[in-house]
Amino acid sequence: MTVRSRHVLRGTAVAGALALGLAACGSGDDAGSDGGDADAVDTASVLEGGGEITVWAWEPTLEQVVKDFETEYPNVTVNLENVGTGNDQYTALQNAISAGDGVPDVAQVEYYAVPQFAISEALTDLSSLGASELEGTYSPGPWSSVHSGEGVFGLPMDSGPMALFYNEEVFDKYGVEVPTTWEEYLEAARAIHKADPKAYITNDIGDAGFTTSMIWQAGGQPYQVDGTDVTIDLAGDEGTTTFTEVWQQLIDEELLAPVGSWSDEWYQGMAQGTIASLTIGAWMPANLESGVPQGAGKWRVAEMPQWEAGAHATSENGGSSLAVPAASENAELAYAFTEYATTGEGATTRVENGAFPATTADLESEEFRSAESEYFGGQKINEILADSAANVVEGWQYLPFQVYANSVFNDSVGQAYVGGTTLSDGLAAWQEQSVTYGTDQGFTVNP
Repeated sequence: MTVRSRHVLRGTAVAGALALGLAACGSGDDAGSDGGDADAVDTASVLEGGGEITVWAWEPTLEQVVKDFETEYPNVTVNLENVGTGNDQYTALQNAISAGDGVPDVAQVEYYAVPQFAISEALTDLSSLGASELEGTYSPGPWSSVHSGEGVFGLPMDSGPMALFYNEEVFDKYGVEVPTTWEEYLEAARAIHKADPKAYITNDIGDAGFTTSMIWQAGGQPYQVDGTDVTIDLAGDEGTTTFTEVWQQLIDEELLAPVGSWSDEWYQGMAQGTIASLTIGAWMPANLESGVPQGAGKWRVAEMPQWEAGAHATSENGGSSLAVPAASENAELAYAFTEYATTGEGATTRVENGAFPATTADLESEEFRSAESEYFGGQKINEILADSAANVVEGWQYLPFQVYANSVFNDSVGQAYVGGTTLSDGLAAWQEQSVTYGTDQGFTVNP
């Protein structure tokens, strides 16, 4: 998610507990579905007929999309409401669903949260409205993330393929080469901190979204979901072990700035050069421009470091979909707006206003790829970011209760960053908590 206000800067919101039980759920493969074989919506007729819909979203580029949409389709009124970011909105949405009143027609739902809402039948299966015809419209990572079972429960609004954002001035000052592998990254971290004990290659005090993205890039598949049958393996998963072995060394050698992301100290560290890089989603450039103006001309973008030399594997970090709640009374019009906002003119408008696209047409556009960024010293950063989107490792799955799991991450894995445990032990504790919660919610969970 790309945004310009510090209040909503995050690509993946901090998640709190959100219980979405299985009481109304028949199966994870047909949640909220009217049947994938239904005829697609006659969008032209729906828009000509007009009506009024309510959209809950915090992403700021949608404001211009709504204006353009209402201009093109004057019979339609779109009420765009920001009821909170991330989990604040999810809580409000779940409360409205439970009350059977005030449910919006469209809701922004981050990719990691889609399965949790889909499995509880809170979302409409959009394949019955025409989404199945959009195969190939979006890059593989986001498109995969809006699927649950055989259904499509949202349309990708943006994406967060990961890359290395680094302060070239700091790297040059200390004679450190830009790392191409994680082993080189570890050596670079040592060199920077040795040259200046106040400087670090990056910050990290424990973040669920970052951790799962890193495991994803390493080829890990610790979560396997088949309807309500869930397997969690954070102990034996090879990708998880690959990540923890390197990252534990960074923790043990105190090579990570003990600063929370999105804090004032975080911005100050990047401005002063004491936080020299970030491995993060492609939505980050606008945040650096607005939050770290002192870094203009100093920062650059490189491919995400690799677990194997010569590879080009990446993963997603953040990003959101637009979904249609199952309780919407105007689902066809809601879908028509959702398709407009995430494809064609709507997607282009959002890119022009700072969002990073999920649409293959925009990612492959020569105009997009060749654009030079003044902030990044004239570098054509979109070439690197678009290639990252194409190289996302396939096969990743989130838990159908990932919102809850992320909310207890710092109680378990987070303790490794303060010396209370190791990453491996913290991940084992996180697995145990997740298994217990999932079982209590009615899932069949196999550790």
